[in-house]
Amino acid sequence: MKVIWHGHSCFEIISDGMTVVTDPHDGKYLGIKPPVASADVVLMTHDHQDHSSSHTIKGTHTDVLARNGKFNTGGKNFEGFPTFHDSEEGIRRGGNTMYRFTADGISICHCGDLGDIPDEEVMEAIHKTDILMVPAGEVYTMESEKMVRFIKKVEPKIVIPMHYSVPGVSIPLRPVEPFLKFLRYPVENVGKEMDISIEELPKKPECWIFSR
Repeated sequence: MKVIWHGHSCFEIISDGMTVVTDPHDGKYLGIKPPVASADVVLMTHDHQDHSSSHTIKGTHTDVLARNGKFNTGGKNFEGFPTFHDSEEGIRRGGNTMYRFTADGISICHCGDLGDIPDEEVMEAIHKTDILMVPAGEVYTMESEKMVRFIKKVEPKIVIPMHYSVPGVSIPLRPVEPFLKFLRYPVENVGKEMDISIEELPKKPECWIFSR
């Protein structure tokens, strides 16, 4: 399986002869370059411009926006989990769908703009997910201390921070460093993309930092 970060919350996940892209942005709204990727499936956690610009992705793709429950697209099984974009049950920013799926035997959960710890039913469903992609920029999502409590409950093998401030980003997000101080996992700087197999999953939790 290959994982490529296209900035913000947008990842390209290539496996099993299929490419899944998550939360595409258009670049302009954020002040960074748009993703250059082609996909079979585009997963969008909520309908905000920096997460739902599927038109920027090439290819004949199936677009999935905030879909909860189990579904199959292109022969791959996915599950969406209803959560909130804020700590007030969506009053301020609405809903958010986390997606979980398996690629080359590795389970992945993309949290989108998670604003509060999900209910116990969702936590049970995503428990022990291999790779957990979490927002780390705090301003529009959970603060770092609370996010780390969520991560520790999930017990993933790999945590991938996203949705944080990088050079050029024009929205007021925090950098990733405060999040890393709370998390205190060994950090691996993996570059722009990473290849991994199920046999290579770490025995103890790690945090992967992508560059772009």
